[in-house]
Amino acid sequence: MTDTEQRAPAPPSGGGSGLDSYFKLTERGTSVGTEIRAGLTTFLVMAYIIFVNPSILAEAGLDGAAVGAATALVAGLLSILMGVVANVPLAMAAGLGINAAVAFGLVLTDGLTPEGAMGVIVLEGLIVAALVLVGLREAIMNAVPLALKRAIGVGIGLFILFIGFVSGGLIEGTGAPAAPVGFVFPNSDGAWVTLVGLLITVVLYARKIPGALIISILATTVVALIWGVADVPDTFSAAPSFDTLGAFDLGNVFTQLGFVAAALTIFSFMLTDFFDTMGTATAITEQAGLTDDEGNIDDIGKLLFVDSIGAAAGGAAGVSSNTSYIESSAGVAEGGRTGLTSVVVGVLFLLAIFLSPLAGIVPPQATAPVLILVGFLMAGLIKGIDFADLEEGFPALLAIVLMPLTFSITVGIGAGFVMYTLIKVVKGKLGDIHPLMWVVTVAFLIYFGQAVLGAALSA
Repeated sequence: MTDTEQRAPAPPSGGGSGLDSYFKLTERGTSVGTEIRAGLTTFLVMAYIIFVNPSILAEAGLDGAAVGAATALVAGLLSILMGVVANVPLAMAAGLGINAAVAFGLVLTDGLTPEGAMGVIVLEGLIVAALVLVGLREAIMNAVPLALKRAIGVGIGLFILFIGFVSGGLIEGTGAPAAPVGFVFPNSDGAWVTLVGLLITVVLYARKIPGALIISILATTVVALIWGVADVPDTFSAAPSFDTLGAFDLGNVFTQLGFVAAALTIFSFMLTDFFDTMGTATAITEQAGLTDDEGNIDDIGKLLFVDSIGAAAGGAAGVSSNTSYIESSAGVAEGGRTGLTSVVVGVLFLLAIFLSPLAGIVPPQATAPVLILVGFLMAGLIKGIDFADLEEGFPALLAIVLMPLTFSITVGIGAGFVMYTLIKVVKGKLGDIHPLMWVVTVAFLIYFGQAVLGAALSA
């Protein structure tokens, strides 16, 4: 199928129905049948999150079955809202990368309670929503250099990939200063299951099998059960649990981290949500032929507002920030052109709530291969960074490398921002630094110097 054919399919016969009028089906050259098929395709591609999100957040002490149910619930409601309000074929669900940063960064590294970590997500979502309402989101977007925006996505991708290798048992800490981490030759049943799962995942994805990621998770789970790596629970309830709903604590964020660290942590998560959405929304709407000649999206405020609600809603539901999914491109490739595609995805997620109790059976070795593949896909943004240019490449490299190495998105972003400003100052290019970049750089310098500042103030 050519690009032209994808952008302008033959107009459907008939029309004039309520659905046609509301979603502009005929105007965009699509039909109810096409939108349903596109919605089903998008759902199959992103349904893996129902199992992956619980496996990641379980590391932070959350109940996997409850996370699975709430993940499907929030994704369903937000995808429907996106379709009805913004009328774009853009589905939403818990964002990979942010959920890992919540579990491994905020809880396991920074010591926040799971409720406090979700409080960070609620706060950053509310801030982003406020920025959309006052029209500042685009201004902040323009303040950050494009290379750093891309580096954020790449760094998160490598972070996810690294977590996949660790949770799958293929990389572990060595305790040796010369080599802090090392590859584990598959000498355990779990590691072998991960490798088998990775083979299944790559083959299915390479063959472009619809629903490749969810199929690979289910297939690898079966392998794990046969191999004895996973067990069927003694007691199993088909009734979904929603115990994570409302499990967030705003006050815990500032009392445990301190005001400066809390503010910068919230800012870092906000930045991640901020730019991930802009990139995803631009890519999907352009693919669907919904942008103008200059690449602008009509009525983008509605899209951005629904997405910002997703961050706060995900935190309030205890399942981490929900964001627009790049996997929506699969549905667009199937002909999806309107919000009806997103509505179909949302309905399927709501039906999938009843599958969420199965999340407890899925071992980390079954989701690790998907994390590795998704990390690879996110890392593709690296091709847009000019590493031959010191001003662009070095700050981007610091952001990319330090996210997985330090298990902290905050550290990676901060290092990239500070280095970008430093190089510009050294080269006498003060005019290239946006005023907001100055503010952010100073804030991150305070963040990195907290220990020194604390010692000086207490002396």
